[in-house]
Amino acid sequence: MTTDAYFEELTGALRAAGVTEEQTGRTVAELRGHLAETGTSPEEEFGPAARFAARLGGLAPAPGEPDGAAERWTWTADLFNDRRMLAVHGDQGWEVESLDALGRFVCRRTPGAALAWEYRREVITDRRRARVLEELEPEGWELCGEWLAYGYFKRPKAATAGPAGALTSVPATPGKWLFLSRRGKALLAAWTVLVAAAVSGAYFALDLPGYSALLMGLGCAAAGALTAKLETDRARVAAAAARRS
Repeated sequence: MTTDAYFEELTGALRAAGVTEEQTGRTVAELRGHLAETGTSPEEEFGPAARFAARLGGLAPAPGEPDGAAERWTWTADLFNDRRMLAVHGDQGWEVESLDALGRFVCRRTPGAALAWEYRREVITDRRRARVLEELEPEGWELCGEWLAYGYFKRPKAATAGPAGALTSVPATPGKWLFLSRRGKALLAAWTVLVAAAVSGAYFALDLPGYSALLMGLGCAAAGALTAKLETDRARVAAAAARRS
């Protein structure tokens, strides 16, 4: 890539990230001056343009807007549903900052300067970690969290979509925080049945009245079934609302 092509890509990414024209022009001029002094190529000095643009301005709040104004939201999903929900929420401007100790996605969104984000999940065991990072970082992917053997990567969509990666409006913060797939709900129900069976066995082992164990088991099973039904009903309501809009 030529120097001019590099700075054209960098300029477009910075604009899409919400950086002002004045700041973009000043930054590009300073960087060109730096290259003239060092005599190096832009890729050698700064790395890939998309990744460099994200470091310069794509992750910062809009000029004059305090970072404290950013919306905060934490949510989670099962492993069958996490990538789909990351894509949905990334298109709504939610940037994953980290995963907490419970494996929940800790997100932020800056009003008025939101970017669309894209995500991917990779297995990053000790043997694969260095190779995966080496392959993804030059393409602008940044590791934003780890859970079990998985690593989650993010990059602003402006890196690949240009100005289309900037959002002019965003929906309200979702009112829920748990997003289970059908398989996740089935596993939850199965786990609830197993817990109910274990509790029942413990009651019998303690020689308590049989009806106590039966009531406990039925209560656990009913709670699991109710949870799965509520999640399914909420998903149907949301889908119907989306179709109407």
